[in-house]
Amino acid sequence: MFLPSQTGEIADLVRLPVAPPARAAAARLRFVDTFESTDGTRLACHREGEGRPLVCLPGGPMQASAYLGDLGGLSAHRALVLLDLRGTGNSAVPADPSTYRCDRQVDDVEALRVHLGLDRLDLLAHSAGAALALLYATRHPDRVAGLVLVTPSPRVVGLEVSDADRREVAELRRGEPWFAEAFAAFERIWAGAATEGDWAAITPFTYGRWDDVARTGDARAEAQRNADAAARYYADGVFDPTAVRSALTRLAAPVRLVAGEVDVALPPSRAADYAALFPIAELVVQPGAGHFPWLDDPGAFVRTAVASRPAVGRADTGG
Repeated sequence: MFLPSQTGEIADLVRLPVAPPARAAAARLRFVDTFESTDGTRLACHREGEGRPLVCLPGGPMQASAYLGDLGGLSAHRALVLLDLRGTGNSAVPADPSTYRCDRQVDDVEALRVHLGLDRLDLLAHSAGAALALLYATRHPDRVAGLVLVTPSPRVVGLEVSDADRREVAELRRGEPWFAEAFAAFERIWAGAATEGDWAAITPFTYGRWDDVARTGDARAEAQRNADAAARYYADGVFDPTAVRSALTRLAAPVRLVAGEVDVALPPSRAADYAALFPIAELVVQPGAGHFPWLDDPGAFVRTAVASRPAVGRADTGG
């Protein structure tokens, strides 16, 4: 059995990498913009690119937005606004640590919308950042123009990912040189006999390509994560998944859910269930991608992210 006591989900067990320069697009002007949230905490966002603004919420949970880089070159098509959540990156540490809860940070996203002078937001959220994005969407549905959920955490909607789901995806990697050691670690985790080293041993499964660039980015990531904030992000009572799911059935904004073909955190079969929760949704499974699809194939990711919004239907699928 998977051990939820560690953090609650595989996606939260791995360090999110700093975007590697070897896979980054040509450098574009980036600057740091700051604003004040409702409780007086000074927050920062990194702005890059031209076009319609796209507010990006990082995962981790509570990792500085630097690991997103420019999302595989997406800044060539959209004006990225990458928010450093409170207590991470260039954002200040709040006076009240309880505001690290993802439900309390909804006010930060709304403050950013006001700061940008936008009537409605296009939101992109990765991994645990989906909890914040969806809580914002349920509280301010009229302020959301569209959502792109990139390998989103299923925790906020109470979607269960079973050991069997993860095993099915993990088995696809048998040809990898690291597979035997990493799969053995996974089996100990599933059996409830994990060692401390097993959590690091399964890291290759979160990438579509476990190469030197991925290793370097992963090694850098720990310093960019606020561990205290991460421990509070999913505090008890932060959200009621049943209530969240109910509210999402009334969401008028279109949703695109990007899943990785080999992502053990949210296997494609469960991603389809996730997308089906929204009235207007499209599921795109990126071939060969893991939990960080913009690293595994930047071109494919950008084409997916800038595609026209889904117009009709529940969980239309695409590739």
